[in-house]
Amino acid sequence: MTNPDAPLHQPGPAVDGIESVSVLGEESRRRMFAYIRRAGHPVTRDEAAASVGISRKLAAFHLEKLVDAGLLRARYGSPGAQRRVGRQPKVYEPTDAQIAVTIPERRHELLADLLLEGVLGQTDGRTAADAAAEAAADRGRRLGQRERERSRPGRLGVERGLTLCERMLDAYGYEPVRESPTQVRLRNCPFHPLAAKATALVCGLNRAFLDGYLDGLDAPAVHAVLDPRPGECCVVLTDTETPPADPDLAPAGESHR
Repeated sequence: MTNPDAPLHQPGPAVDGIESVSVLGEESRRRMFAYIRRAGHPVTRDEAAASVGISRKLAAFHLEKLVDAGLLRARYGSPGAQRRVGRQPKVYEPTDAQIAVTIPERRHELLADLLLEGVLGQTDGRTAADAAAEAAADRGRRLGQRERERSRPGRLGVERGLTLCERMLDAYGYEPVRESPTQVRLRNCPFHPLAAKATALVCGLNRAFLDGYLDGLDAPAVHAVLDPRPGECCVVLTDTETPPADPDLAPAGESHR
């Protein structure tokens, strides 16, 4: 069983990748950000301005843009070891945010984390794949529990359960499409192209993650089934009365994009 207090996402703060790339599109801002990351100590506005040859006022503008984007953090304090008298200058240092932009969206860090947990959880009586599937279900379950605590939806039927699922599916890059009141198909596989290399393993983890989410959300009228179509995710969310169209996965590479 995985640690219930473990983070559901990567350790860095959540940042909008596209917004971050846009913020770094300005040359002086990008060079200033690179300087602060390499500095090894909190950087003042004067230091940041000097690093790119611009005024202190303009540097302050760019620095606050980087703070707003979640790429830098700001505080008041002396950048050196010796404490100064009076108000401390505002200093900037990098956050541990990681920037990744993929279109369509990918979640390779989640897949890597689940596979690592599988390797670490492997025992004589349990394979790495089984341990990874358990970790995936547990990860999804905790995510579903958090959503239920946040939204307090009460008893969930098929349609309302699917509606709540769509929020998470959209955030994770699945590109959900409501094909009918009782079915949501997933147009994008967040684990492509890795899913094409080990289809049964990765699609199994994907399904375990989504089933775990439904369990944590307490939506018993909905389940995740393997129902591959060319160019889409192998999993579909549907009512529990509907069996999977085909229990066998499509050949590797044909059911993902």
